[in-house]
Amino acid sequence: MNQNELKKLVGEKSVEFVEDNMILGLGTGTTVRYMVDALGKRVQEEGLHITGVTTSERTAQQAKSLGIPLKSVDEVDHIDLTIDGADEISSDFQGIKGGGAALLFEKIVAINSDKVMWIVDESKLSPKLGSFPLPVEVIPYGSKKIFERFAEKDLNPKFRRDPVTKELVRTDSNNYVIDLYLHEIDEPHSLAEYLINQVGVVEQGLFLDMVDTVIVGRENGPEVIPVNR
Repeated sequence: MNQNELKKLVGEKSVEFVEDNMILGLGTGTTVRYMVDALGKRVQEEGLHITGVTTSERTAQQAKSLGIPLKSVDEVDHIDLTIDGADEISSDFQGIKGGGAALLFEKIVAINSDKVMWIVDESKLSPKLGSFPLPVEVIPYGSKKIFERFAEKDLNPKFRRDPVTKELVRTDSNNYVIDLYLHEIDEPHSLAEYLINQVGVVEQGLFLDMVDTVIVGRENGPEVIPVNR
C-alpha cells in the first residue's frame, strides 16, 4: 500500500470509535481528510448524530459539505474525543504537530477533550522527536526579533513560506509560523517551556502528554495502540 492508502485505512478505522451523540474534535491534515470523509459517510448512511468542533477552516468546510453539524469550542461544554493527525510521534508517544499551520486551534481543542486520538501512517513514527521541523506560531509584530532570538540559541529557524507564492504563511489567526530545524529534541518539555515563554510566541508545536490512543497505518492493517501515562 502507498502512503495515501495507509492514511485512508487509519482514517476509516478511527471513526469506528465514534459513538452516537458524541461531541467530536476534528483535526486538520491529509490523514484527517480521510477520517472526515468516513465520518460523513456514517452520518449520511447510519443517521449518526454528532457535533463536530473543527481545528481549521479547511476542516470546517469539508465537514459542512458532508452534513456534519458544527459548533465552536466555546459553544460546547465538553469534547468527548478529538481525532487528529500528527507530523511526528516519538517512541514515548510525544508529538509534533503544526505542519498544516493549525497548531494553535489543534491544541486548544485537544486540551479541552476528554480523550485524544492520533491517526498516522507508520512513516510518522520516530525514536525521538525532531526530524520533523518544529512549528512555532508567532504574531507578526516583532517576529523578526523572535527569529533572531531563536537563531542565537542555535534553533535553526526558518519563516514558513508558501511554496508557490513565496509569501509568508498565515495561520487562521493571521499569524506567522517559524519552523525550527532541530533534527533531534533531547528535552521536549524544557524546550516547550522555553518557547511558550517567549514574548510574541502564540503557541508551539510540541504536543506533550496528551494523547490517549494512536492508530498506525501498517501494511498488514491498522494498529491500535492505547497509551498509558
